[in-house]
Amino acid sequence: EDVSEVTRAAYCTKVLSFVDSSVFKPLKIIVNCGNGAAGPTLDTIIKQLMVSTNVIKFEKFFHIPDGNFPNGIPNPLILENQIITSKMVLDEDADLGLAFDGDFDRCFFFDEKGRFISGEHIIGLLATVFLDKEKGASIVHDPRVIWNITDIVKKLNGNCVQSKTGHAFMKKSMSDNNAIYGGEMSAHHYFRDFFYCDSGMIPWLIVCLVMSQTGKPLSSLIDKQINTFPSSGEHNFTVSNPNKTIEKILNYYDKSKPIIDRVDGVSIMTDKWRMNLRVSNTEPLLRLNIESIGDSNLVQEKLEEVKCIIRNVEN
Repeated sequence: EDVSEVTRAAYCTKVLSFVDSSVFKPLKIIVNCGNGAAGPTLDTIIKQLMVSTNVIKFEKFFHIPDGNFPNGIPNPLILENQIITSKMVLDEDADLGLAFDGDFDRCFFFDEKGRFISGEHIIGLLATVFLDKEKGASIVHDPRVIWNITDIVKKLNGNCVQSKTGHAFMKKSMSDNNAIYGGEMSAHHYFRDFFYCDSGMIPWLIVCLVMSQTGKPLSSLIDKQINTFPSSGEHNFTVSNPNKTIEKILNYYDKSKPIIDRVDGVSIMTDKWRMNLRVSNTEPLLRLNIESIGDSNLVQEKLEEVKCIIRNVEN
């Protein structure tokens, strides 16, 4: 037997150990592998899953790995890439849509309405599962969008730990705090019982488990949180001098007397809204995330303000 097949099978067995698949209820799932590496591993997981249950039906597309990426960059955060998965969910009347990035360490979710779900809401949902499993456990999160996560964790008497973005920082924070789970808004999900590593496969299995146990669609599992803590999604700006731009934004909001946090980039927080500005670790970009308490109009207002400041700095 091929060594890689043995290794893949062992990996899939470990991934499946995070859920009791015998309680899965019938679900139809759309899976977009983006011509990345996820396809063969997903097939092995499905094959092993079928041993205990055959109630989940998978509709797979862009499934075969192809280094030429004929269907574009396999990055589900790009808006154009979300449209096709969203449409497939609706066309196929599916319960859930999944889209993987190129190396499948990240999995992105679409609910049964074809709506793309922001990372922080999946983190909140997974945190709920792990805090149910281990009372009072620590949950690690990055600083980009936090109010939804901290609200859920505190209500369940868990311990929130904020970490700098990036797998080295997240893993260290988790190890230092014996955290059972950690999540980044960018869809990296880390698990203590997976050697503190991130996995793009464990999250969707857990979401299927929660949907099966509650009998609820994904939308109703997270709608309340989306409405309570609306967020902007990540907006990226190419700027000539990111630090100068951040200082201008800080000066503009100084009159609001915000709380400033520099754990990762700069977070500016008032009692009604919060934003995080980070210089990308990998690209010449300034990344912006905005969140509010129950006011999606305020999120849009702040987004337009920041865009205006950036335009003025650049011109």
